[in-house]
Amino acid sequence: MNKKDIKILLVDDEPDILEIVSYNLSQEGYQVITAKNGVKGVEKAKAEKPQLIVLDVMMPEMDGIEACEQIRKIPELKNTIITFLTARGEDYSQVAGFDAGADDYITKPIKPKVLVSKVKALLRRLKTEEESIPIIKIGDIEINREEYKISVKGKEVVLPRKEFELLSLLASKPGKVFKREDILDKVWGNEVIVGGRTIDVHIRKLREKLGDKSFKTVKGVGYKFVE
Repeated sequence: MNKKDIKILLVDDEPDILEIVSYNLSQEGYQVITAKNGVKGVEKAKAEKPQLIVLDVMMPEMDGIEACEQIRKIPELKNTIITFLTARGEDYSQVAGFDAGADDYITKPIKPKVLVSKVKALLRRLKTEEESIPIIKIGDIEINREEYKISVKGKEVVLPRKEFELLSLLASKPGKVFKREDILDKVWGNEVIVGGRTIDVHIRKLREKLGDKSFKTVKGVGYKFVE
């Protein structure tokens, strides 16, 4: 996919942020659409069907968390990548963002060059999604990568995108130990700076939803999926 075919939707209530970010991304050759609050952001997401949405967390009318939840309910946008732009580096807003279905977060203030490289790293995930793996069945768990669906004993379980990708990766080779750095690279992208704790948080959530027995911690190395 060429840059000129890629649409990026920026949603922020600060005109300065919209102007700076959209200028830098337009200079890279991307199509940039803007919205000044969550309500308008959801409307524009439906109309424009962007490949990437950059959402501010704190906004009037509808905040980024709620906007993200609304966007994730739109079937045509199931493969759209969503990242939060937040001035808060606290775990609370990051975890709330991931729970709402976000793929990543970028903390403000951010330098334009860093932002551009972050966006490029996020968009690289589009390529890997196009190479879809068929349905994986392991024990009671069925993973449908094309439809981003998981079922356990025939009952559908809804997972945020990163949890889904982490599960898909581990389940692609049951018994294989995936090193932490490989997980970060494959699930979060090698240019995306996230702490090691991010993996632990996602594994904990998967254990809560799918049971402890499927995920084994290999101390000092990483994680594996066991049948």
